[in-house]
Amino acid sequence: QVQLVESGGGLVQPGGSLRLSCAASGSIFSINAMGWYRQAPGKQRALVATMTTGGSTNYADSVKGRFTISGDNAKKTVYLQMNSLEPEDTAVYYCNFKGYYGTRYDYWGQGTQVTVSS
Repeated sequence: QVQLVESGGGLVQPGGSLRLSCAASGSIFSINAMGWYRQAPGKQRALVATMTTGGSTNYADSVKGRFTISGDNAKKTVYLQMNSLEPEDTAVYYCNFKGYYGTRYDYWGQGTQVTVSS
């Protein structure tokens, strides 16, 4: 049974910073990509940032220059450093692991709330 557990969410003032962490446990092999997505109230889940095991990264335009994704494939962990947070960043953030091990897999965490408000 694979589990992805996020931590690090919370309430922060505009301009502040948070660091999200996600750790995978269980039998998960041959990770191809790790990433973060978010879902704001009334909106669909959207990509925030992804990284491949080769080190390539991709960011949503709205977070470029403010957020940084990093991770350790061997430790099955991924992080999201969020700086200069804006109220528009308020959402539930989900981590995601994709890969192929006999069959494609696509695992999601349970989500962590990030609220940016004064």
